[in-house]
Amino acid sequence: MSEHANNSKPEASVGMRTMEIIVALLFLAFGLTIMIGSIKLGSSWGMDGPQAGYFPFYISLIILISSAATLFQYLVLERKKEDSPFVSIGPFKLVLSVLVPAFFFVFLMQVIGIYVAATIYIIVFMIWLGKYAAWKAISVGFGVSFALYMLFEFWFQIPLPHGTWFNPLAFVGVQ
Repeated sequence: MSEHANNSKPEASVGMRTMEIIVALLFLAFGLTIMIGSIKLGSSWGMDGPQAGYFPFYISLIILISSAATLFQYLVLERKKEDSPFVSIGPFKLVLSVLVPAFFFVFLMQVIGIYVAATIYIIVFMIWLGKYAAWKAISVGFGVSFALYMLFEFWFQIPLPHGTWFNPLAFVGVQ
């Protein structure tokens, strides 16, 4: 038997129709921005072939037409249809439990560098979401970061971000 067999609707954060309208409006803005830029570059056929904005102009035109059709569909044709939930609160919280720490990881990567940020990120995720023992999380966190350091910095000689505000690896001689 399904979990929604009693015909009760799950608590939704936002409806599907609303999200379709928002995404269509965002794509309209995106298409319009690209089209304006294409016109500034030159969107016609020149003496020596297509100008720089020729192909982006027509791609943005396709985006605009598709977005306008989606917007028309959800504002006019399906305005009286029952709205289904876009996402219920439970799964949305799970998505946020991964998305929010990922934003912090990107921020920390800029501040303290990718190796230390990756170590912290892996340890926190393994303990918090994976429910692993702390010693396993710490071992894997440091092991992965050390392997990344050896791969990129030592073998490939490609420096990855070490931190713009503070480089904790400077204490062990990594510049």
